[in-house]
Amino acid sequence: MEEKYLDMVMVPLGLLLQATYHIWLFFTIVRHPNRTVIGVNAQVKHRWLRAMMTDPLGNGTLAVQTLRNDIMASTALATTAVTLASLISVFVSATTSTATSSLVYGNKSSVVRSIKYFALLLCFILAFLCNVQSVRYHTHAGFLMSQPVAGPVTPEHAARSLDRGSLFWSLGLRAFYVSFTLFLWVFGPIPMLASSVVMCCLLFFLDTTTELPRAFHVSSFTVEEDVKEEV
Repeated sequence: MEEKYLDMVMVPLGLLLQATYHIWLFFTIVRHPNRTVIGVNAQVKHRWLRAMMTDPLGNGTLAVQTLRNDIMASTALATTAVTLASLISVFVSATTSTATSSLVYGNKSSVVRSIKYFALLLCFILAFLCNVQSVRYHTHAGFLMSQPVAGPVTPEHAARSLDRGSLFWSLGLRAFYVSFTLFLWVFGPIPMLASSVVMCCLLFFLDTTTELPRAFHVSSFTVEEDVKEEV
């Protein structure tokens, strides 16, 4: 296969691999949440939120401080995304095609080079927007959690805002993961495809739960439901 055609095969293959993995992860979270770290964390957050709202006067400060940590993390990632997007824009305007062509094994045309930087820039912009939405929903969840359980705001209502904040946090973090493979695409399609395979393997171990913590969480949820029935 000629060098200029490698990008047409390996880059779509790497993106398809990442898309397939995340589609599988989405359906696993929906159907079997206990098998994923995201699903288990969502259940733990629901229990924590209900515990905080049972005594808003005593637990209000703890709840606000915990959400503040999430807000600060999302703000840091949003700032990082904007900074990297600005650096990419400056780099594209300051470099020439001959400056990096010697490091690239693949299509070296100006069109493909522009697509590479545009995809990377778009990925950082998406990460910025997702983290901004995460800050928004976590802030809104803080106001809802300050309401007592007996009030008009139910824990389920507050949990929806908390879940949306966590969802946008995960999407923003995934955008950073994808941006790493797109950055390696600058040096050719082979590093991009190799990094996509390695990243999917690493994410599989990071996103799925093992048998021991899965059994622990399931048993803890069962005990909690039994206590509620006795009460």
